[in-house]
Amino acid sequence: MDREKIIIKTSIKGIIANIFLAAFKAVVGFISNSIAIVLDAVNNLSDALSSVITIVGTKLAGKAPDKEHPYGHGRVEYLSAMIISIIVLYAGFTSFIESGKKIIHPERPDYSIISIGIIIVAVFVKIILGLYVKKVGEKVNSESLVDSGKDALMDSIISTSTVVAAIIFVTLKISLEAWLGLIISAVIVKSGIEMLKSTLSQILGERVDRDLALAIKNTVTANENVYGAFDLVLNDYGPDIYLGSIHIEVPDTMTAAEIDELTRKISKEVYEKHSVIMAAIGIYSINTQNKKIIKIREKISKIVHSHGTVIQMHGFYINEKDKSINFDVIIDFADKQRDETFQKIHDEIQKEFPDYNLNITLDYDISD
Repeated sequence: MDREKIIIKTSIKGIIANIFLAAFKAVVGFISNSIAIVLDAVNNLSDALSSVITIVGTKLAGKAPDKEHPYGHGRVEYLSAMIISIIVLYAGFTSFIESGKKIIHPERPDYSIISIGIIIVAVFVKIILGLYVKKVGEKVNSESLVDSGKDALMDSIISTSTVVAAIIFVTLKISLEAWLGLIISAVIVKSGIEMLKSTLSQILGERVDRDLALAIKNTVTANENVYGAFDLVLNDYGPDIYLGSIHIEVPDTMTAAEIDELTRKISKEVYEKHSVIMAAIGIYSINTQNKKIIKIREKISKIVHSHGTVIQMHGFYINEKDKSINFDVIIDFADKQRDETFQKIHDEIQKEFPDYNLNITLDYDISD
């Protein structure tokens, strides 16, 4: 079964379960005059709506590429996850207002053993549903399903709290309904904020997953004549849809034909092993014949790495014809004076090699 069908099937199960839970809780809530249980029922309805949005988002994301969207529509899934988080936030704020009203104008609940039993059963159903949906979401890399699963597990905690409140009222005649509603609302709002923050982070663009980055670089450097792989950039156009580029260091003795054959081989291997389309493979030529240049490189490397916040130096090449030194340096984002550090490196190297023109690029730490 493909990814889209798995997501839709799982979401439908969530819709059915949440509608039944909402119906039972709504009946129990109105009969027992419990604002906490009624809010819990409303929360289940919002979960059902979230599953509907997940289905719609998944179907739209699965549309084939077209002229206006040549990389497909996969990012729609991020938008659907954002809509779900906004729904959760709305439900949280609404329930907060309703709970506040009940504190100002309190009403006595009237619980029965049957109503408490129904809520207890609902707790176990939500736990099972939440674990299942979250596991499937992680398996198929669906942020919407993962969010729905987390929300369901959060609901089980909320339902448990309503059971505790009911037991306290039945045994001690102390009503915690409205105050519990406020707590439930706060938990829902917090969950919604976290979900929204996570989704917005994905839309803005996150650092490449460490394991994937290292795996791709290992695949690339396993090829003969590849001395190093750097500047890996992965642009995602939806879950598991990547378009990438990378720089590789190769000997200065390779011909254009040999480099062409090598880059084609790398592109094929990366796609077959990691399902990543390499849109571009840049070339850094490495001096391998001139021993003087090799010694200069070693000396410059020591100067560069004498600065503690330097992560990497790569793409080193010296053109003796025009007396130029070329390379990239990556300085940690944690260095708040990156530009100053870069300038110091430049000045120290220029002082050591005054006869050369320096072409140093301050690169970014975009992948491991």
